[in-house]
Amino acid sequence: MSVGLLLITHTGIAKSLLDTADKMLGTYSTKIKALEVPLDASTESIKILAQNHIKDIDQGDGILILTDLYGSTPSNIGCSLLERPDIHLIAGVNLPMLVRVLNYSDLNLDELTVKAETGGKDGIIQCDCENKKQCQK
Repeated sequence: MSVGLLLITHTGIAKSLLDTADKMLGTYSTKIKALEVPLDASTESIKILAQNHIKDIDQGDGILILTDLYGSTPSNIGCSLLERPDIHLIAGVNLPMLVRVLNYSDLNLDELTVKAETGGKDGIIQCDCENKKQCQK
């Protein structure tokens, strides 16, 4: 078994992140569902769809929800799903975070949540002409 992964984002973001991760990593064992929320969507109908996605990916080891912008509709829908202690949410999803989650899918929910957060933060690096070496990793 493993932790299920649910991405809830604005339109176009989840698909793009998953397409890129697929090309980078090839195959992975994580059960994933993506839910992209149109700007004019009914939040109640999206929440029901998200609940169904959780049922589909739940293998008994918990669910990690990744959303894009904290405080936005996708994030708020994700927060409304935190009805069980084995569902965690991280807002601010980026490609480094997603790749880290997929590379460490054997971790338990608590460990994977930490890996996701640190992966997202560690993937943010300021580069400028004085710090060019930082960009050549």
